[in-house]
Amino acid sequence: MKFAKFAFPTIAMNIPYGIRILMLVAASALTSCVSIGPDYHRPSAPTPQSFKELGDWKPIEPKAAASDLAWWSVYNDPKLDELERQVAVSNESLKASEANYRQALELVAETRAGYWPTVSANASAQRARVESSPPGTHYVNNQFSPALAASWAPDIWGKIRRAVESSAASAQASAADLAAARLSLQSSLATDYFMLRIDDELKRLYEATVKAYQETLDITRNQFEAGTAAETDVITAETQLLGEQAQLIGVGVQRAQLEHAIGVLIGKTPDQFSIEPVPFTRNVPVVPVGMPSALLERRPDIAAAERAAAAASAQIGVAIGAYYPSITLTGSVGYASSAVAGLLQTANYVWAAGTQISETLFEGGLRAAQVGAARDAYDSAVATYRQTVLSAFQQVEDELAALRILEQQEEVLKRTVESAREAVRLTVYQYEAGTVAYTSVVTVQAIALADEQSLLTTLGSELSASVALVAALGGGWNNQMLLEGSSGHEKGAAH
Repeated sequence: MKFAKFAFPTIAMNIPYGIRILMLVAASALTSCVSIGPDYHRPSAPTPQSFKELGDWKPIEPKAAASDLAWWSVYNDPKLDELERQVAVSNESLKASEANYRQALELVAETRAGYWPTVSANASAQRARVESSPPGTHYVNNQFSPALAASWAPDIWGKIRRAVESSAASAQASAADLAAARLSLQSSLATDYFMLRIDDELKRLYEATVKAYQETLDITRNQFEAGTAAETDVITAETQLLGEQAQLIGVGVQRAQLEHAIGVLIGKTPDQFSIEPVPFTRNVPVVPVGMPSALLERRPDIAAAERAAAAASAQIGVAIGAYYPSITLTGSVGYASSAVAGLLQTANYVWAAGTQISETLFEGGLRAAQVGAARDAYDSAVATYRQTVLSAFQQVEDELAALRILEQQEEVLKRTVESAREAVRLTVYQYEAGTVAYTSVVTVQAIALADEQSLLTTLGSELSASVALVAALGGGWNNQMLLEGSSGHEKGAAH
């Protein structure tokens, strides 16, 4: 460290005129750099003027997702909110995606390092026997040589800038992939959670049905003992009761599996996690869909595909850069002496400067093939981007249609369930009065149970479609977050 302290100022004050000129030439070269290859422009994508399946349908009390991306808050479920917030903290798959994003950022920094020269410090000490004349005589020579060396390949053609542009776009694509992975996990958790709550509702339905069937069985037994009912009626009532008891037990299988799946999503083993049944609100809120063009800015998978196209475009410039000569500037300064004493004196000061230019004259069509491959990769990325956009619009349209139709179905099923319940009440009353056969009771009870099950199934489908619609609309995410999340963006960054 003492050597560095005294040597560096001496070197700085003795930079030769030749090296100074070389530095000025290099600086001038940087200011006149060009960027080879095509400049990136966002590819066009098919965008409809309006959503076909929205039509005149107006969702009841639509709600917007919160600005902090807590889109699940529209469901007003504290337990769901608690679970969703654990996904970002504890899910291992999401941690892997975050690590991939951090790696992409480091690759940007690694590529940017190509802008700067490489400077190295070295020191050597050598003692050698040297033959002299007359033959047979020799002497011992000492050589001490501390020095600084620099090597720099200025980005005259813009090849490094294109590489940085590509890696920056790739990092933004990785950020969008991270957002897409997070949204996918959140929507999976919400769907599993609502299906679990539907299973809880089914369990309550089966419990109420078992209770009702037990009461019917008691009535039938009393009538059989009184001689007003046949034994077959008792056997039928018992069979009906046992069937619903089996249904009640069976609903626990799917609920347990859903509970395990939710536990894994928040990074817990099944034995560490459970969800207690609670009364379930059956409202199905729907977020406003907005204009179709906004979908291009709100879907992280679309943003990732667009950034991948930008990265591929920049790689064309990188490939074209192979046609241009490589220019490297080198220089070194130091001291050389046969003795340590007085080593840092001006008389021992040495320097060297040079320029190396290299150009490939023949490579059998390698560069042309590399440029062609880069252009093909870009065409593939553009096609992938456009297909991603098309698939996004399809997903939104699918869920809009599902919600619109399921909402209509739910209204009909609600009226059906009300009628079925009334039919059961009247038929049981008539059976007790002895005016109808027991088969009538069995029939209306089976119809009522099927209608109740259909209503719950429809509600579950509505909730799933609602979550899927939120995810299809981006879940509150926006393309601007790619810019806000980066320290700066290169030419061709998302706008």
